[in-house]
Amino acid sequence: MKYFGAIDQGTTSSRFIVFNENGNIISQHQQELKQYLPNEVSVEHDPIEIWESIKNCINEVDKNFSISQLSSIGITNQRETTLAWSKSTGKPLFNALVWQDTRTQNICDELKQIKNLSTQFSKTGLPIATYFSLSKILWLIRNVDEVKNAAINNDLCFGTIDSWLLFKLTGNHVTDVTNASRTLLMDLKNLQWMEEILIQLDIPKNSLPEIKPSMYEFGTNEKILKNIPITAVLGDQQASLFGQNCISSGDVKNTYGTGCFALTNTGSEIVYSNNGLLSTVAYQIEGSKPQYALEGSVSIAGAAVQWLRDNLNIIDESSEVETLAMSVKDNGDVYFVPAFSGLFSPHWDETARGVLVGLSRFSNKSHIARAVLESVAYQSFELLQSMEKDVGFVFELVNVDGGMVENNLLMQFQSDIFDKKVVSQEINEITALGVGAASFLYINKMPFENMKDFITQSETWNPNIDSNLRDHYLNKWNKAISKAKQWT
Repeated sequence: MKYFGAIDQGTTSSRFIVFNENGNIISQHQQELKQYLPNEVSVEHDPIEIWESIKNCINEVDKNFSISQLSSIGITNQRETTLAWSKSTGKPLFNALVWQDTRTQNICDELKQIKNLSTQFSKTGLPIATYFSLSKILWLIRNVDEVKNAAINNDLCFGTIDSWLLFKLTGNHVTDVTNASRTLLMDLKNLQWMEEILIQLDIPKNSLPEIKPSMYEFGTNEKILKNIPITAVLGDQQASLFGQNCISSGDVKNTYGTGCFALTNTGSEIVYSNNGLLSTVAYQIEGSKPQYALEGSVSIAGAAVQWLRDNLNIIDESSEVETLAMSVKDNGDVYFVPAFSGLFSPHWDETARGVLVGLSRFSNKSHIARAVLESVAYQSFELLQSMEKDVGFVFELVNVDGGMVENNLLMQFQSDIFDKKVVSQEINEITALGVGAASFLYINKMPFENMKDFITQSETWNPNIDSNLRDHYLNKWNKAISKAKQWT
């Protein structure tokens, strides 16, 4: 029996998971991460805590299963989150600025005014937004003395979380094309950093990692990884796309995690969106052309349930939200728009803020819980609707994964609102499986079409709603969205 491993560094936790060659989980360990919230617009992570959590997860798994038995290891990570560290000492120069952080809005407004760079930015496939790495890099340069000094002394490394982990594990300052495509700094066609932008914004090119294919021999670590090679790196949503076996043009998946992320494979063609979506790299195998994807991103999905738990204390555990929501027959005309960090795809309104509308004396916490769950389905519908407009055809089914897939009420409502079949896989850890399997297929020189052998369909939900009621719900949601926009 052969085995492979996956380092899965997410927004709220880090994990290390071992799979066998059939895609079954053999051993795993998870460690939650502290969220640092200095103010209402800032979200930070401690890079040392991230690094220590990865080491701890690997060590804990190694107690039960010797990782020396692994064929390969893949790394998947929260994307866009950006940090700076010293090239010589490897020490972080500031906390990591998380993808949800919106402190850089003024910088984004400034970038939008630089007319001669608009064509360059269009080549990245991304809009100018706080979501992506560029404005975070500029904020660190402008506001952190240690970063400024490191730049002057040629001792500066910028990177996303994959780069940070690869640097700590292998000593190499590299990234892969999927993570690089989320920075607002990479040309989607030639897969290189855009020098015009770097020069005009005074970002040292040698502070950025070297861009590599997603499936590639990135190196290893003797002490921590027992010399098992890292042979795949994929941003978390690309890893999920691959893990769902969405390797053919037109395949589509939606992941329900902290946020919601819908991607459709567009093959070797870059499809630039006219409907508020992102063009991104799906993956690249060394020696092959890149595969591309269209993506829709929602910043708050599962995080809204955490908000019910931690901020409003409506529930004690996240798992209680379904029972609470099912205690009422419908939403009682209550709608919730979780625009805590503005609205991402397809609206891209950084001024939007969360709203709870339609309240009456009849409304109670069960209606609010239901409205929170339904908001995830409505936001996902907007992503799929935009995708269908961009690609010019209608999807027959949507593959789903992520923690919220276990919520049957949400998945049935999602199928109703999509008016499509929704299919989940037997294994929940699709993201980790995707990057781990990619590393395994690459190191063993196996066809990547073999990804289908690692997954088994689990549950299917089919639409079961009156079309007039569906239209009513969507019209009310659109009305709620209009209330959330242009708040700040």
